[in-house]
Amino acid sequence: MNMKRISKLRSVLPLAALALLVAATASAFCGFYVAKADTKLFNQASQVVLVRNGDRTVMTMANDFKGDLKEFAVVIPVPTFLERGQIHVGERALLDHLDAYSAPRLVEYFDSNPCQRLERMMLPQSAPAPAAKAAGEARAKSLGVKIEATYTVGEYDIVILSAKESDGLETWLRESGYRIPAGASRVLGGYLKQGMHFFVAKVNLKEQGRLGFTYLRPLQVAYESPKFMLPIRLGMVNANGAQELFIYALTRKGRVETTNYRTVKLPSGQDVPLFVKDQFGEFYKSVFAEQVKKEDMRAVFLEYAWNMAWCDPCAADPLSKDELQKLGVFWLGENDNSAPTPSGRSPRPIWGGGGAQEVFLSRLHLRYDAAHFPEDLVFQETADTENFQGRYVLRHPWKGDDSCEAAIAYRRELPKRLDQEAQTLSALTGWDVGKIRGKMHLVAKGSGKEPLDPWWKAIWKE
Repeated sequence: MNMKRISKLRSVLPLAALALLVAATASAFCGFYVAKADTKLFNQASQVVLVRNGDRTVMTMANDFKGDLKEFAVVIPVPTFLERGQIHVGERALLDHLDAYSAPRLVEYFDSNPCQRLERMMLPQSAPAPAAKAAGEARAKSLGVKIEATYTVGEYDIVILSAKESDGLETWLRESGYRIPAGASRVLGGYLKQGMHFFVAKVNLKEQGRLGFTYLRPLQVAYESPKFMLPIRLGMVNANGAQELFIYALTRKGRVETTNYRTVKLPSGQDVPLFVKDQFGEFYKSVFAEQVKKEDMRAVFLEYAWNMAWCDPCAADPLSKDELQKLGVFWLGENDNSAPTPSGRSPRPIWGGGGAQEVFLSRLHLRYDAAHFPEDLVFQETADTENFQGRYVLRHPWKGDDSCEAAIAYRRELPKRLDQEAQTLSALTGWDVGKIRGKMHLVAKGSGKEPLDPWWKAIWKE
């Protein structure tokens, strides 16, 4: 969604764009982490962190805008007036860490010698001149637009607006240099009927140069409202095709889900062929695309849900207490930091400082456009603290030469297992199963070549 001023702007996020065989137990996955599928795999991908407790929300919005910063601006509907102290400029590294920690991952196991009985050990759970400003406010007033506040926060010049009519607001935006795409007035009107305000941000190039930054840092806003929602409709007014949105919801009690769209868990835990290790990014993009297709692009997908104190296996260390506070987790320290997790388990400390954080992370991912997501996203926090992660498994076959009865049975059943992995990969990704078998050096049944089963099994069928 490239646009000039507003129409050429890459949205901070969709809401903000007008401008925009080892078996895992239920409580542990274990295995060795070998790869992750982070947001960098996807084009036009926006990220937002929602910290929510009661009616209080802290929202962090990251953008990947590329182009002349003079052309960058965002218009964000917000449910209430924002004071200067409610707006902050955050750190990009915090979102990168959150992404790495929660990304879908690939793990691997190694089959043990079937001739030896080994106990399976699981890891412990561990601002303008006065005259110009007055003239601008008079013109805004004549259009029914109220400039409620202007701030400079970090490298951003910010205006907080309210309006009576969408036509007047659209006119003001156009006269202020924003190129409003066709259809914006109708969407703006919908937000005005809800009594929402508008947060408008542009880059102050002089201030950015003084601060020494060469990239745009995330914007953060804190507010109170009973509405737990994310406006995405403005970002679709003139979007060029479907967009990706990653939402990291940090809450106190449990998993977050959407109430006006289905929240669907991604397929997880399947065994896949070993060659996936060398192309995990391509694999995961295909998995996600296949699920979007299956749900007719009308679902929000859960990629991760976990207490922030620990992970298993870890694609990155959990965020520290300091990092969580910088993202807006405002309740830390209210209770004993060494308390058990919501499940009642005292987890194994993963990073220095240890102990459970009273923070539950839900990572949601959606691919959306105006036709399939006509409404803004509405959320609810649930009491569900069950752990979940998008996780895929490599199993390395045992290659020993022992000839006990168990080893003979293992070798006899291994081709079936490998073929099942091929079929699973095909079902997950939509890839051709024949080509998958070829990469795995398997021979399919009915191909006229040697079958997967021993030749003699076809003689006496029961």
